[in-house]
Amino acid sequence: MIFDTHAHYDDKAFDEDREEILAALAPAGIGLVADVAASRDSLEKVLSLANEYDFIYGVLGLHPDYAAELDGQTLEFLESHLADPKVVAVGEIGLDYYWNKASREVQEAAFRAQADLAISHNMPVVIHSREAAADTLTIVRDMYGRGTAGAALARKGVMHCYSYSVEQARIYTRDLGFYLGIGGVVTFKNARKLKEVVADTDLDYLVLETDCPYLAPVPFRGKRNSSLHLHHVVSAIAEIKGISPGEGEARTEANARRLYGLSEA
Repeated sequence: MIFDTHAHYDDKAFDEDREEILAALAPAGIGLVADVAASRDSLEKVLSLANEYDFIYGVLGLHPDYAAELDGQTLEFLESHLADPKVVAVGEIGLDYYWNKASREVQEAAFRAQADLAISHNMPVVIHSREAAADTLTIVRDMYGRGTAGAALARKGVMHCYSYSVEQARIYTRDLGFYLGIGGVVTFKNARKLKEVVADTDLDYLVLETDCPYLAPVPFRGKRNSSLHLHHVVSAIAEIKGISPGEGEARTEANARRLYGLSEA
């Protein structure tokens, strides 16, 4: 079965047909979904979906675009829900220097505060990083490198929608123990760098994701994305790695279960 490790079914893009799409996932071979919060308003929506659907798990945190919303009350809200069995990670957190909707200082403070929360609760993080390669790596090394509290975690986290170099991918996976989230971009003709990353990275460090409703794979590029399109991502990864799509599904599902601490049962 396919495990979509990063979706946004709480997004308004699914308001008209959310139930129909979610009902179609299991028959299409999509077994589990992690729905990921972004803003303060989305936290409740993610929790609601996770509690309504057995196959959906929640990831709670504030995206760097909403870093200014992280106050004491929001941190208390996050901490109060991390023990919920349907909440599996803190995220998506990180840095976004493309949109710069919050200052870099505010983004870094929110990133570190939420990562601290995850570390203190022995939970993985889902990290968003766009045009912030150097600063993201510095923070992750500070918090998850040798000699830090984060280094002791068995499940550290995932670099969502990975878009950086092969060299940095090796640091995140081999040195720091993070997974890489691979989605529709790997099917794009101009995604040479990501394809090189997939080829170079041990399959045990790759997980599938959609980031839906965004980043639909070819042949749906530019349209609304959903977990139903992940078979195209699996096929692209399988071709790069020289394995069958079935093995790609099974291995990435096992990786995702390890990442989020979910047993086969």
